[in-house]
Amino acid sequence: MAIRSVGVVGSGQMGNGIAQVAACCGMEVTMVDIKQEFLDRGNSAISNSLDKLVSKERMSREEADSAFSRISSSVGLESLSDCDLVVEAIPEIPDLKFSTFSKLDSICKPQAILASNTSSISINEIARHTKRADRVIGMHFMNPVPIMKLVEIINGSETSEEVTSDVVSASEEMGKIPLSCQDSPGFVSNRILMPMINEAILTLQEGVAEPEAIDGIMKLGMNHPIGPLALADLIGLDTVLHIMHVLQEGMSSDKYSPADLLVEMVEGGKLGRKSGSGFYQY
Repeated sequence: MAIRSVGVVGSGQMGNGIAQVAACCGMEVTMVDIKQEFLDRGNSAISNSLDKLVSKERMSREEADSAFSRISSSVGLESLSDCDLVVEAIPEIPDLKFSTFSKLDSICKPQAILASNTSSISINEIARHTKRADRVIGMHFMNPVPIMKLVEIINGSETSEEVTSDVVSASEEMGKIPLSCQDSPGFVSNRILMPMINEAILTLQEGVAEPEAIDGIMKLGMNHPIGPLALADLIGLDTVLHIMHVLQEGMSSDKYSPADLLVEMVEGGKLGRKSGSGFYQY
């Protein structure tokens, strides 16, 4: 099935980024959220992002205006009934994801593909809350969406080969590089990344080195573009902790126990960039 219309649930940083890249490749996009003010913020972010691309001569003014005109917005899920593909990009709260997919299943046309941008929640668990498990898949975009090339495609145990092929093709149309994996705690990206971040936090907790040295060693010695502690601040320490709990529970192993320092910082409201304080001050 050629995917020509895309619905995006959520207009935050990830949602508006997904809406932008879909519109830029010629797809008709409907972005929905629970409040108009959230949609207004999302549309403003898209407009600003497109303006930056024009200023850097990565697209023409005409192309930017055309892309923006392909994005409509609406409060509520009902306007997604005719979309070929719906990508959910709402907070990482399991019950919220499950109830959203249950509603989408009743609203969307039978042949629509339902995808989740989840970074850690099981695609199989999400699919169980629909009557179309063969048409549920993970599309884990990286932040910031307009810049990062990867889309981690997560196949549930019942996801059909046809759906995977269609989503891979759609991702490529969006200018992304789709790489596939099977549903497993943390998938590939966070199963590898989060324990590394947690180990960096343990290294700090044990007094082995200061944050600047830990991050500097990984950047200069391993050619990482950003150090693990600065990356944790960017992701959000609450999100890092959540994913470590998912890994610990899903893998049934203390290997994935979150560092005590991480737990203390989250309990103390030090969440990184979004709170103004984490391993660094912002």
